[in-house]
Amino acid sequence: MRAVDLVKDLLKGTSVFLIGMMGAGKTTVGNLLATELGYRFFDTDSLIEKVAGKTIKEIFADDGEESFRELEALVLSDLSAYTKLVVATGGGIVLRQMNWSYLRHGLVIWLDASVEVLVERLQDDTTRPLLQTADPVSALQKLLNRRRNLYAQADLHIQISTNDTPDAIAARIIAEIPTVLKNPKYPLD
Repeated sequence: MRAVDLVKDLLKGTSVFLIGMMGAGKTTVGNLLATELGYRFFDTDSLIEKVAGKTIKEIFADDGEESFRELEALVLSDLSAYTKLVVATGGGIVLRQMNWSYLRHGLVIWLDASVEVLVERLQDDTTRPLLQTADPVSALQKLLNRRRNLYAQADLHIQISTNDTPDAIAARIIAEIPTVLKNPKYPLD
């Protein structure tokens, strides 16, 4: 049995939610994972922009972060009702306890990239409202420090290094899902 077939059998249609900091690769890896699993892919930030009719940067500027977080919770609530999805979430989705009730409808995977990796990936990105500061490295570190314990509540923790490709990360997720899901057909002793 191929690893991906075992994973499909273990998941039984359960959705997969990718959490982690901005720049960790949730969207890129999520697309690859969805293709591999035969699931549909959604990015909560993209859906929020469609619902609001404006960019996240505009939502933060016009309506504030709290309004953005309300939309984020609404989108996640809707997505959690479906199966066979891979969902890339916004980095701050873990901040609201209510969102965890939606995330727990699926398998939660933390893509954990160091601040150094994030800075390298995000250095030219001007679309991230929380990084529009004179010291984005410090801002990222503060965000990660605030969120680390929340991210650690994930079912599966995938550490990402500078050299990891999106394909390698997706393959590692496929390989590691069986370590956190039990298969009644193949009990582990």
